[in-house]
Amino acid sequence: MFQPSHFTAVLLFALFASTVFGITMRETPRNMFRYGLYCFLLFVGSTIVLSWVMYFIAP
Repeated sequence: MFQPSHFTAVLLFALFASTVFGITMRETPRNMFRYGLYCFLLFVGSTIVLSWVMYFIAP
């Protein structure tokens, strides 16, 4: 059975959500891809930044 780590789960969520956002929010295939990639990078980047913030404020 597949048991992903937390980071792998975040990557999968980011991939699927970005795909949906790209397809539904833009008109042309090029813009769909670019917006999907932009959303993916924001998802992953914010996850990394917030995880470091939580690491430093944890007791």
